[in-house]
Amino acid sequence: MTHPASARDLARETVHAWMAKYQAAWTSNDAGDIRALFTPDAVYETRPHDPEPWEGQDGIVAGWLAARDEPADWTFSWELLGTDGDTAFVKGVTTYSGGRPTYDNLWVITFDGSGRARSFTEWFMART
Repeated sequence: MTHPASARDLARETVHAWMAKYQAAWTSNDAGDIRALFTPDAVYETRPHDPEPWEGQDGIVAGWLAARDEPADWTFSWELLGTDGDTAFVKGVTTYSGGRPTYDNLWVITFDGSGRARSFTEWFMART
């Protein structure tokens, strides 16, 4: 007898699929890949309570590409800390080449029903 997937399992699947697409977009820097991650009215905050968040798919694409990283310049590892309803909490480590710092990250991502992000807020701190 098979058991239906729990809400927790579905949430984890959503986060894992989204994170794979996020890393692919980070690598490609393709506007279509970036846009596909977010709802049309999504808000991307590069820090909590960002006074100038990236708003909407076009705003997110523009902000992302203005701050873009080149694919060979970074590595990223992450783990899902947990979920609460449609919100996921992700801990990551971004390691840059070329003498740039390594960053510890905390991402809070709120999803819609289709697996796209409605909001994304990141905290990042350089390791000393």
